[in-house]
Amino acid sequence: MSRSVGSGQDRVYEALRTRIIEHELEPGARISISGEAQRLGVSPTPVREALNRLEGDDLVVRIAARGYAVTPLIDLAGLAELFELRLLLEPWAAREAATTRLHNPAPILRHEVEIFAGLHGMDRTVLAQRALCDQRFHRSLIDAAGNSFLTTAMHRLHTHVHVFRLHQVDLEGRETQREHIAVAEAVEACDPDAAEEAMRVHLHGAFARLREGFGADAAGNDGAAAGDSSSSATPPVVLREARSRLR
Repeated sequence: MSRSVGSGQDRVYEALRTRIIEHELEPGARISISGEAQRLGVSPTPVREALNRLEGDDLVVRIAARGYAVTPLIDLAGLAELFELRLLLEPWAAREAATTRLHNPAPILRHEVEIFAGLHGMDRTVLAQRALCDQRFHRSLIDAAGNSFLTTAMHRLHTHVHVFRLHQVDLEGRETQREHIAVAEAVEACDPDAAEEAMRVHLHGAFARLREGFGADAAGNDGAAAGDSSSSATPPVVLREARSRLR
């Protein structure tokens, strides 16, 4: 495959992935191959290939005799299970990142914190940029742990988390920024215990914010359907704290 062909396919993949993550293509929406090909100015072939890759990312699903659709959002219980898995993996990754002095990722983490702090406003474009910055912060830590299996697994997990970032109540990212700074400082100080704990605190905070946003969405939908603002929100879901640690 030539570089131009490969780069063209990557461009289509990234374009579709961005539209899904930024909710231009809503969860459950059917994807028209011919329509996307026309919009992107390409033939249907690279669109099909991009959709195959996105299916592997669990961002789209194949529907018999109907083509592809955007994967529906997982429910709150599924989100809790996802964060329980992250609690097993990411604090360990932060600990490992903090043990390296020659290849310490702190400069990269600081850079992402600075970018995050410079993003102001709450329009969709800014929210998407803030979510991408958050994703890069976590990806840098995971990569620094030096485990290729972890990198692959977390790439798929973070795809789902990324979609949910537009639903959390901390839309301006103040709490996220504060927690990221704590993680970055611990990694920079080469303090594995502090890095592990800071990441654990961050994940619990992130889940709580997403859960609150989930409840607000559910309450709003119930209220709109019933015409009653007193409708109950989604019942709380609490993360089960992982007792075992990977070493």
